[in-house]
Amino acid sequence: MVTTESSKTNALRLAKLLIENKLAACVSIKQIFSLYEWDGDIEETKEFEITIKSKPELKDHLVDFLNEISTYDVPQIIYKKYFSELKYYDWIGKTI
Repeated sequence: MVTTESSKTNALRLAKLLIENKLAACVSIKQIFSLYEWDGDIEETKEFEITIKSKPELKDHLVDFLNEISTYDVPQIIYKKYFSELKYYDWIGKTI
């Protein structure tokens, strides 16, 4: 699952909460530059993209959690099913 936050502080806070609440086994954060339309204006901003490694069965819980905790009015929440190497998949299962 992928979401974004407006600052590194917010992204780190979110990542730690996801791991502490056993909603993610691992969270990757990288700085990105985004352009989008908001309230009729084109916004150009630095954001932090957050990639969440979790189990498919936690998707609905993750979506609810991200909608509740995000600092954005309309958070980006993108998800799709990925396949992984068996050892990594097993590690995720043991971690969360």
